[in-house]
Amino acid sequence: MRRFTWLALALVALTACTSDKKATPDQGEGPYLKGSGVLRVLAGSELADLQPILDAAAAATGVTVKLSTTGTLEGVETVVNGTAAQQYDATWFASNRYLQLHPGAGDKIGTATKVATSPVVLGLRRSVAQQLGWTEHRPTWSEIAVAAGEHRFSYGMTNPASSNSGFSALVGVAAALAGTGAALTAEQIAPLTPRLRAFFAGQNLTAGSSGWLADAFLKQQQEGKPVDGLVNYESVILSLNASGKLTEPMTVVYPSDGVVSADYPLTLLSGVPEQTRNNYAAVADYLRRPSVQKEIMARTWRRPAVPGVALSGEFGPAGGSLPELPFPGKLEAANALIGAFGDSLRKPARTIYVLDVSGSMKGERIAGLKAALTGLTGADTSLAGQFTRFNGREQVLMIPFSTKPGQTRRFDVPEADVQPTLDQIRAYAGGLAPAGDTAIYDALLAAYAQAAPLIAAEPDRFTSIVLLTDGERTVGADLAAFQARLPQLPKIPVFTILFGEGNVAEMQQVATLTGGRSFDARTGALPAAFKEIRGYQ
Repeated sequence: MRRFTWLALALVALTACTSDKKATPDQGEGPYLKGSGVLRVLAGSELADLQPILDAAAAATGVTVKLSTTGTLEGVETVVNGTAAQQYDATWFASNRYLQLHPGAGDKIGTATKVATSPVVLGLRRSVAQQLGWTEHRPTWSEIAVAAGEHRFSYGMTNPASSNSGFSALVGVAAALAGTGAALTAEQIAPLTPRLRAFFAGQNLTAGSSGWLADAFLKQQQEGKPVDGLVNYESVILSLNASGKLTEPMTVVYPSDGVVSADYPLTLLSGVPEQTRNNYAAVADYLRRPSVQKEIMARTWRRPAVPGVALSGEFGPAGGSLPELPFPGKLEAANALIGAFGDSLRKPARTIYVLDVSGSMKGERIAGLKAALTGLTGADTSLAGQFTRFNGREQVLMIPFSTKPGQTRRFDVPEADVQPTLDQIRAYAGGLAPAGDTAIYDALLAAYAQAAPLIAAEPDRFTSIVLLTDGERTVGADLAAFQARLPQLPKIPVFTILFGEGNVAEMQQVATLTGGRSFDARTGALPAAFKEIRGYQ
């Protein structure tokens, strides 16, 4: 744990300033710029940890920053198609690099202010890092890929199609393996496939967000079955080390050939009124002050974006530089890399959909379910939709249920020429018809029974279950019966969708018990929930 230093005292003082609304700037920093009202910001979910900083900013400037969180691709899409400007004043993503590759994006955004930085690196349990010799030697990404391919260590990483940390890792590894020192092109991806596959062979944990990945890493550690490390933001790894929750500290491995970093640019959208520009300027000025940069570093373990603010001793590397690897210069190269990850590079997925087709699903609800499944077959051509379709090499099982579990239908998507199989899934979805009662836990147990021999025959897949129901169990096994069986069942996360009049508490409990997560589709469109889940499969 950190010692209680002058910096901690400064945080206490700043908290006091926030509470009495009489914040004053540090000596030499000049008066605060002032605004009034609310700055509506569309942000990456990981920035929720800055809320105490934003509360202090409101006291100092008179501007309340209201964050609405989103995934990377969804956020980029709303900016590009113009809908973001209808609801928000600014964006605050981990990076604008991918956004700026889109034609016309420059007309949608204005001033961007970098607030902090955090490189995407490898964090390993100290004993594993020592065993690999990486506490004294900084490996290249190529050395890391070889060791992962030889199963000398395992790791967790977020999905590049849903999270910037995963996308940055993918870009960094590919750029380093290409070894040209120039931006990666679409034509270079296929020759790199064998080496990239070796790297991803070591991935044993996936997630749709950096925060959930860290939580899942801790949960596996508590269960005595930890993965060896994480490919994630340096800030996440340092935060885990400081949390006191790890049974073994993590060593941050800084690849010697470079990294891709987040720089968290607070970005004004085009066409906003003058008062909004004033509010933005006040908040940006506050966040860039050296005293606030130090607090961001202390609270969130992100690096300062302002030159001259010294790093604390926990940041590395201890010796040598941390070069920035080139980002793709063209949209087709970035998109080709994301597409290749899903279809060719990653460990293939096994996804089991347990679908309520009881009588209460008639009408708009069954139509929503059909639309959600159809979207995953490639019918959704939006930016987020094209990367959340069923992937090449994926094994998809559908288990409809009402009074009892229905017949399981299995689809094996090939690595190439995927559309014929996707068309079969689309036709299957179109044929779903509601009737009968609701045997939720009989169906869920049937999914586990289907999964067990498949996992035994082919264990090297990410297996997950999606459970959709719009009501409560009316027949068959109950939650207690499912919970009693759970210790004997394969370890599979269940992602539950809160929908209709479903029992929210039970669905959240099922997700928690199995290491999954619940997704709320009660106030939004069902297809959006299905797309979001894809980041965790």
